[in-house]
Amino acid sequence: MIRTIPASELIINPDGSIYHLNLHPDDLADTVFLVGDPDRVPEVSRYFDAIEVKKQKREFVTHTGRIGNKRFTVLSTGIGTDNIDIVLNELDALIQVDLKTREILKNPLKLNVIRIGTSGALQKEIPVDTVLISEAALGLDNLLWFYALEPDADFREMGKDLGLEFIWPYVMESSMELNERFPSSYLRGLTATCSGFYAPQGRQLRMPISQPDFIQKLSNLDFGGRKVSNFEMETAAIFALSRHFGFNALAVNAIVANRITHQFSKDTHKAVDTTIRAVLEAFS
Repeated sequence: MIRTIPASELIINPDGSIYHLNLHPDDLADTVFLVGDPDRVPEVSRYFDAIEVKKQKREFVTHTGRIGNKRFTVLSTGIGTDNIDIVLNELDALIQVDLKTREILKNPLKLNVIRIGTSGALQKEIPVDTVLISEAALGLDNLLWFYALEPDADFREMGKDLGLEFIWPYVMESSMELNERFPSSYLRGLTATCSGFYAPQGRQLRMPISQPDFIQKLSNLDFGGRKVSNFEMETAAIFALSRHFGFNALAVNAIVANRITHQFSKDTHKAVDTTIRAVLEAFS
């Protein structure tokens, strides 16, 4: 039976585009690069041979174009797993729902979703300006538990080890198919996704934080011989929802800080550009 999604659940703009992203299905390529910063979208699309689509609504900026005969979309998500929840659901709706009738389609299409992001290292041996590929993600954000989806590994008790009983950590693996596009010389790791930038990542400014030793605890965690290599604010949600929707997903990170050695990149623009070019080379 075909299910029709109510208008209150799937909101369509007057021009027929999907609510937040302001996109029509034809605006979207089947390989989508996700960046957080809207200003990073043209930093990716400047390497396209041609740009066919330029759209913006709120923090969601989209450029779709071609490199040779391959079509790509680069889309800014803004910051955090709440925005990833919006972006991934609307990407899925663009290919799996008839936006005119709101009927769910039986569509074999699926997307390749690759995050190009910045991140902080949690192991002292990872230098700044490194390109790191997230083989898996540790979710410290709780978004997954709002969906009927099982993680690859459930570490609910580990929240207590971190002093965060209200968090149910989980691990989601990336797409092996996308991972294998990158040479073995690239650093791989387990990326933690936090729900904020300051206290949720162990930063204290004026307000006291509940876990001042969070960084040390997180860097010392062991997942069958795997340590947490780095952390940021989006990857676990991308991996979890991509699994839910049948997408292939990967995250490629510019390491711009090392939270153990307290170093920060002297040229973040160069570090990000190196990461962008590595991703485009792998997919072009």
